[in-house]
Amino acid sequence: MAKRLIPCLNRVLVEKIVPPSKTTAGILLPEKSSKLNSGKVIAVGPGTRDKLGNNIPVAVKEGDTVLLPEYGGTEVKLGEKEYVFLFCM
Repeated sequence: MAKRLIPCLNRVLVEKIVPPSKTTAGILLPEKSSKLNSGKVIAVGPGTRDKLGNNIPVAVKEGDTVLLPEYGGTEVKLGEKEYVFLFCM
């Protein structure tokens, strides 16, 4: 479903990782400890250009796990999954 969203320039599309709400033993974890700002890179833009027209590629690639800023990016919700568009330098 996220393949409909294609990042441009140096943008990155990240799918938020939802932490488990309980352990394998069945112990329920508090909501505060389950807040984890990380995600998996789904799509990467081609990068930007410098003054001479050379391509500057994005530093991350598809499949990487990244930390998300608390107040950054554009959040998008498709179905039940949450995605974030981020600038990447």
